[in-house]
Amino acid sequence: MIPSKNCLKIICALVLFFFFSGLVPEIHGEELTAEQIVEKVNELMVQESVEAKFKMTIITTSGQERTFVYDSFSKNKGEKNLIRYLEPKRVKGQAILMLNNADDIWAYFPRTKRVRKLATHAKRQKMEGSDFSYEDMGAGNTFAKDFNSKKLGREKKERYDCYKLEMTRKEGSDVGYSRLIIWVIKENFFPVVIDYYDENNPEVLVKSLVQSNIKEIDGIPTGMQMIMYDKQNNTQTSMEIIEIRYNIELEDAMFTERGLRK
Repeated sequence: MIPSKNCLKIICALVLFFFFSGLVPEIHGEELTAEQIVEKVNELMVQESVEAKFKMTIITTSGQERTFVYDSFSKNKGEKNLIRYLEPKRVKGQAILMLNNADDIWAYFPRTKRVRKLATHAKRQKMEGSDFSYEDMGAGNTFAKDFNSKKLGREKKERYDCYKLEMTRKEGSDVGYSRLIIWVIKENFFPVVIDYYDENNPEVLVKSLVQSNIKEIDGIPTGMQMIMYDKQNNTQTSMEIIEIRYNIELEDAMFTERGLRK
């Protein structure tokens, strides 16, 4: 039977509908500017508050492994951060408080029951000898405001279709990296790989962060496993999320010198 003209019109309309339903999001995605992509990454990665437990494993240049387990608390979109070590026994009870996006850092040592404020430049130092600096752990959304962004195109990374972005440090900013190259998954705006370049030489790659085992937790894409590779010293540090909760109530009293001692 030959379809009627009305039937043909309906069929054509349905074909066009399904065609453009798949095509339009891709077109819109292509039209996103670097700034818009960074904004979406920032909305995803910088939640109002986070409570998590991590297992951190450091692999030294000699191949030796050092493992730590700690609780982590973050509030005010990463502006306040508290880390409290649980394992091993020799560091149990030690705590680190980072305020003002890691510009102000205090450390608590239970053996002496003393709190010590670290120097301003300490935020660029390695945290507990790992390949993560205090700045990496507590900088919050500073990457969005301290860098100019540029879209370099699209590229496959870690099996994902990604936007490739270049972030160049703004004049007057005191962040510890001259530029970043970030691969952002197109589907969910998750930054799957970040390359960090030397503070003084934007051509020298110093570290690379690779995130994997991405799961939705409370509706938020989360890399349950991340590895920071130190390209200069041939070391690496892996971070495994044991458990995590987003946007929960955290008392302000936690993020004080007194709160460090508890």
